[in-house]
Amino acid sequence: MTAKKLIGVTLDEEQPGGYSKYPWYALRRNYADAVLAAGGLPVALPHDPGAAEAYLDRLDALIVTGGAFDIDPALYGEATRHETVALKSGRTSAEMALLSGALARNMPVLGICGGEQLLAVALGGTLIQHIPDTIADALPHEQPNPRHEPGHEIRIVEGTLLHQIVGTMRMNVNSSHHQAVRAAPARAIVNAMAPDQVIEGIEAPDFRFCLGVQWHPEFLIDQGDRRLFDALIGACS
Repeated sequence: MTAKKLIGVTLDEEQPGGYSKYPWYALRRNYADAVLAAGGLPVALPHDPGAAEAYLDRLDALIVTGGAFDIDPALYGEATRHETVALKSGRTSAEMALLSGALARNMPVLGICGGEQLLAVALGGTLIQHIPDTIADALPHEQPNPRHEPGHEIRIVEGTLLHQIVGTMRMNVNSSHHQAVRAAPARAIVNAMAPDQVIEGIEAPDFRFCLGVQWHPEFLIDQGDRRLFDALIGACS
């Protein structure tokens, strides 16, 4: 029997309160379920930049997950921070170490929501700090309906890796973000757009599998969502 591929999945972190009186990690179950359904074995990654290389030595692919926080604008060269920006510096440092190491190894990478934004920054890009202040007549990217339902449609760019994977020009996706990639980094291209022209996905063709999506495919709302996880596992050597 062929050994299943180990897929590193980054964790969220919370301060004392709620689940525990002590600091704790968190991960929605559907991230792990989506990896398992695609034939991979999910491995939860704690926030220790110094352990990144040791983990990467054992992993076959990396998923950088989303969360209710933002990337420090200083990481993409901006001196000011919008009042809505909330940081988790320890998480970002660990994820950047994992992501940078994975890219250096040409390891398959999937960035989801905030993970897509971090991927853009790692590739030299910048972010819109608050969509409502930048995009006129923007869609409600923090959708009011539940996250397991679609929030809006996206248009997929023909000929991209994303298009090859999902096999369609349009998808219905959920939406849980107030920031977005401002423009494709020099090493990447845009592969999906919302109707209001907010970037919904990027990819870097020079890598074996380097893909970021602004929505949360782990909810498996659209048929293309499952295909993303299948493709990630398939890209593992």
